Amino acid sequence: MAPMFQQFDPDGEPPRGLARFRRIPMRLLLPNLVTLIALCSGLTAVRMAIEGRFELALAAIVFAALLDGIDGRLARALKGTSRFGAELDSLADFVNFGCAPALILYLWGLDQVGSMGWIAALIFAICAALRLARFNVMLDDPDRPAFTADFFTGVPAPAGAITVLLPVYLELLGVPHGAANAPLALIYCLAIGVLMISKVPAWSGKTLGKRVRRDMVLPLFVLVALFAGLLASYPWLVLTVCSLIYLAVLPLSTLRYRRLMVAYQAERGAAVSNPPDAATPSQ
Repeated sequence: MAPMFQQFDPDGEPPRGLARFRRIPMRLLLPNLVTLIALCSGLTAVRMAIEGRFELALAAIVFAALLDGIDGRLARALKGTSRFGAELDSLADFVNFGCAPALILYLWGLDQVGSMGWIAALIFAICAALRLARFNVMLDDPDRPAFTADFFTGVPAPAGAITVLLPVYLELLGVPHGAANAPLALIYCLAIGVLMISKVPAWSGKTLGKRVRRDMVLPLFVLVALFAGLLASYPWLVLTVCSLIYLAVLPLSTLRYRRLMVAYQAERGAAVSNPPDAATPSQ
C-alpha cells in the first residue's frame, strides 16, 4: 500500500505540486517593477492630457523615457534579464512611446484638422509598434556586424516620442498657437513616424559609458547634475534643444554608419579573396 504522504527532503528539489511556490530572487523582479512604474507614468500622461494639463503629461512621458533607459541596464547589471521582462518592456514602450504621445498630440491640437489629425496620430502609434516589433526580431540576428550594436535601425521609440512632441514644447515656450500649427504638427508627426520605421542608422550610444576614466568621473557627475538642473528649471527649452540636436545628428550618424559598413565590407572581401593558408597535414 502506497504511503499517504510522500517523504520530503528539505535540501532536495521541491515536489511537483510545490514547484509553483518557489521563491524568485528580487534581482529578477526589480527591473520588471521599474518597467511597470514607467508604464504607469505613460498611462498617467494620457490622463493628464485628457484633463488639459499638458505640462504634467509631458513630464510623465519624459519620466517614462528615463525609466526605460534604466530598466534594461539594471537587468543586465543584476543579471536579471528574462524573456518575460523583454516582452513586458516592449508592451510598455508601445503604450508609453506610441499611444501616449499620439493621444497627447491629438488632444493638444491635431483634433483641429478633423479626421486627418486622428489618422496622423494613428499612423504614429502604428509606426511605433512596427519599430518595436522589428527591433525584437533583429535581436536574434547572429550575422550582424559587431559595429551595428552602436546603431539603431530607425529612430528608437523613446527618442521618437520625445521629438514628436516638439510642437507642444514650442507652444509652452510662447510660440503662438495659430491656425497653421495643427497642419504643420500633422506633417511633423507623420515625418517622425516614418523615421521610426525607416532604415536610417541612429546612433544608440550603447557602447558609450561602459568604462569611464578615473579623471572623468567627477566631471561626468557635474555634467549630469547640470543637465538635471537645467531640465528641472527650463524643461521646455531643454527638450526643444535636445529634440533639434537629435534630429540634426541623424545625418551625421548615417554617414558614420556608411563609412563603417564600407570598411567592414572591404575587410570581409579581403578575407574572402585571401584566405589563410591551410595547415600542412602531418606526414
